Amino acid sequence: MSLDDVALRERRANGLPVEPTGPKQHWAKRILMSPSTWILLGATLIYAACLLWMYQTSIAETPVEGGVIPGLNASAIRRSAQLALPTLLVWVAVFLLVDRFRPMRPILWWLALGWGACVSTASSMVINTWAGQEMAIVGNGDPATGARTAVFVAPFVEEATKATILFLVAMALRYRLVSRLQGVALAGLSGAGFAFTENILYYSRAIVYSSTTIEAGDPEAALAEIVMLRGVKTAFGHPLFTVLAGIALVIALRSASKVVRILAPLAGFLLAALAHMVFNFLASTGMDPNVMALFGWLVVLSLVIHVVRQALAEGRRHRDRLADYVAMGWLPESAVVAFSRQRTRWRSLLNAVSHGWRPLMATFRLQRTMTELAHLRDSQLRGLVDATGHGRERELLDRARELWPIAVTDPSAQRFHLPTFPNPVGWLRRLRRRQPAPSPLTGAGPLGSPQYSPVDPRWAPPKG
Repeated sequence: MSLDDVALRERRANGLPVEPTGPKQHWAKRILMSPSTWILLGATLIYAACLLWMYQTSIAETPVEGGVIPGLNASAIRRSAQLALPTLLVWVAVFLLVDRFRPMRPILWWLALGWGACVSTASSMVINTWAGQEMAIVGNGDPATGARTAVFVAPFVEEATKATILFLVAMALRYRLVSRLQGVALAGLSGAGFAFTENILYYSRAIVYSSTTIEAGDPEAALAEIVMLRGVKTAFGHPLFTVLAGIALVIALRSASKVVRILAPLAGFLLAALAHMVFNFLASTGMDPNVMALFGWLVVLSLVIHVVRQALAEGRRHRDRLADYVAMGWLPESAVVAFSRQRTRWRSLLNAVSHGWRPLMATFRLQRTMTELAHLRDSQLRGLVDATGHGRERELLDRARELWPIAVTDPSAQRFHLPTFPNPVGWLRRLRRRQPAPSPLTGAGPLGSPQYSPVDPRWAPPKG
């Protein structure tokens, strides 16, 4: 085995990326040859298949003793999706804002969101229904709607299916999953996607039931009540439960202890399932929704405080680890302030927008490079990456030196360039200057005429 093969194996064992070598390929070929492209395409097809299966299952009639329960219809599903969309958009904006300093790639955001909305909901429908039938629970023709299934089965099934995407990402990209903020973002997106699809089903059932049953009263009032309950008051449910598992997973990934690596994900999953179980139990016993919402949002507030503290700790981690490279003389002292303060990073990106496309991309890449460098140094100090990380350090430092002269690193000095509006007066003046000067043959006839003379007729010897 050659030295290059050994180095490659050591890098892969540490989860470190390998920079491509050889001549730079065309962007279209890079996209076609990238595994991310095919993972994205395959996952999207799987998500579409899950949605199609859930749609066909939902519109089918359910036979029960004494008749049938009508299925959902396309009109109800379409209106329910419109009602559930605002809640989803709010959660997506929140979790993308949380994912800072080293944001995950958009493909991972889509994988987490789509997994929760499609794969997790479809698999939970199958497993919950099967478990309800095995437990001989009957509730309005749907075995999965029984209270015991909701309390003792659904929490474990749903939390396991929602968190599966987190474990898949951790196994494939453990080098990139480095902060609790990333765990919160991915887990929250998965939970928000699950809640979106589940809300569509609940809203659609309310529309169909209220339109076919006279005892339901005013259909619009019944629909507004469930939308307020699930879309506002208790909208924290699924995202909150999955976030608990996501935080525990990142704690395990950033720990050098084997005991913590094993017990932390298990404890996070059990905590998420227990919180889900308590929520379903209180809902099944008819507890006042306002009281449930109050306790739930208090828990969310405590989680928000934890996220804010983690964001501040992330800034301190960047400052300390970049200061190590400054002390070794590999980075200028200005790098600590430029890349450890989030507001400075945002100002640099904003100012780079006015400097052109090339400085903007250089600023973006430089910030990502310095963030990876800080986390790589932190991983080395924690014992998560061995001496193989020194080669990656050199690559990141070389890249930073190439990008530094082009990027915006000091927003106070490299200010935002205000756009220059055209001046019509100056434009007319410049246009007049560009007009050709009058010919010195003014007054001479056209070429070939008797009056034509190749010499200026006004020319004469000097007088004197």
